[in-house]
Amino acid sequence: MKKYPFLLLFSLAFYFSVSAPKSEKNRYRNPVVNYSLPDPSVIEGNDGYYYLYATEDIHNLPIYRSKDLIHWEMVCTAFTDQTRPDFEPGGGLWAPDINKINDRYVLYYSMSKWGGEWTCGIGRAIADMPSGPFKDLGMLFRSNEIRVQNSIDPFYLEDNGKKYLFWGSFRGIYGIELTDDGLSVKKGEKPRQIAGTAYEGTYIHKRNGYYYLFASTGTCCEGIKSTYTTVVGRSKNLFGPYVNKQGQSMMENHHEILIHKNDTFVGTGHNSEIITDKTGKNWIFYHAVSTKNPRGRVLMLDKIEWKNEWPIVPKSSPSLKSKKPIL
Repeated sequence: MKKYPFLLLFSLAFYFSVSAPKSEKNRYRNPVVNYSLPDPSVIEGNDGYYYLYATEDIHNLPIYRSKDLIHWEMVCTAFTDQTRPDFEPGGGLWAPDINKINDRYVLYYSMSKWGGEWTCGIGRAIADMPSGPFKDLGMLFRSNEIRVQNSIDPFYLEDNGKKYLFWGSFRGIYGIELTDDGLSVKKGEKPRQIAGTAYEGTYIHKRNGYYYLFASTGTCCEGIKSTYTTVVGRSKNLFGPYVNKQGQSMMENHHEILIHKNDTFVGTGHNSEIITDKTGKNWIFYHAVSTKNPRGRVLMLDKIEWKNEWPIVPKSSPSLKSKKPIL
């Protein structure tokens, strides 16, 4: 050892120069997109890409694509200035929800402006491909017509041959049955409340006989002061009651915390659909605010694990570096 110090150092340097990059290739860092892409919704296309849609911090609602869930490129926007929805004058396009219904893609979106809780509403647009172009079909319903204040944050779900839309923001979470094409409220149907006034950003995931209601609580949009937290409850029935581990109801604003802040990221909320990789692992996107660069709500990715039939994120907070999904 003493006789060949240079050879030893060279060998170690060579080992780490070869080994380190290989291990790094299997890992990613949060955020996966380091600029504002809030309220993500994701779908797998038929072309080998995943497509991601976000609230229009990028004007006219951005569409991104990726083959590995880590490296994303912007494809286009869902709308142009000419095709942009306009049923809420001066309103923004928030919290899109993308789905394939029958043979076409249906994009639900919120159209709202701050303070317009009775005039905001949910619209829908259709396309033949996930990249569009999307044809806007206008308003599905408005708060003052459906009598649900702050009708934003849509989420579509098919269950037992029926189609439903869930929505709401801090005035209760509601659901309603849709027509078979997903483009209208089914005749005679009325909104049914499933959760209380602490929540928005609804997502429901069905697994092993349970429905899991994911939602966000707290403030989304106050930069470094944002308190957004991702929470969850579960039920044996689609319309509830959804409860926490102690059996307390989400109608009374009880839940389990899934993702809370840490020293690096705050405002952790509004998660996407769960994506399953080739090994069966589950992944979820959401947004957060970086404490080092608190401009906008950056795109985050973390693994969902299951313990005693409850979803958990390791350490219940955003990861800084993790193993990549296997796709």
